[in-house]
Amino acid sequence: MNPFEENPEAMDVSSKFYKKYYNDRKTRKLILGINPGRFGAGVTGIPFTDTKRLEGKCGLEWKGHPTHETSSVFIYDMIEKYAGVKAFYKDFFINSASPLGFVTRDNRGKEKNCNYYDSKELLNGVEKFITDSIKQIIKLGMETEICYCLGTGKNYKYLLALNKKEKFFQEIIPLEHPRYVMQYKLKNKSYYIDKYLETLR
Repeated sequence: MNPFEENPEAMDVSSKFYKKYYNDRKTRKLILGINPGRFGAGVTGIPFTDTKRLEGKCGLEWKGHPTHETSSVFIYDMIEKYAGVKAFYKDFFINSASPLGFVTRDNRGKEKNCNYYDSKELLNGVEKFITDSIKQIIKLGMETEICYCLGTGKNYKYLLALNKKEKFFQEIIPLEHPRYVMQYKLKNKSYYIDKYLETLR
């Protein structure tokens, strides 16, 4: 899933987003998710940002079909409590271990998100791409003392192993993935938002 090839509007709107929030030389702390989802970065090109948050929270117009992603809801609720988008993006840069997304189809032919680690073949095929992508992201001006990992399971385990080999960061700190919170821990959402804020600060 490459939104910049599949959706011409993604390149334009993501360029506006990065010019609006990152047009400076300030270093930032890096937060790495898994890979883009179909309704967030897979459409807008901006990690954990669906079209509703793009317009409602970031103030950027979206002319295409509206999308809603639950992970984006959690992230922007957390950002709002942090002090808003300007303050958050001044301190943090969110991306994914794999900047490209993946999809698969179930037995009924329905398209579903697929994570880079869901199959050994896929992981072997994208490992060099992931390594090169993280190197490029760091060169944009990331602090390397700490990297925050979204996902306390397989994403964290893989990034730990990769970091041990590549020495990207001094420490990787895991946080529960927004999708996990929204799907399984919705009643405790405020607890996880507070945990994010305490950890990130």
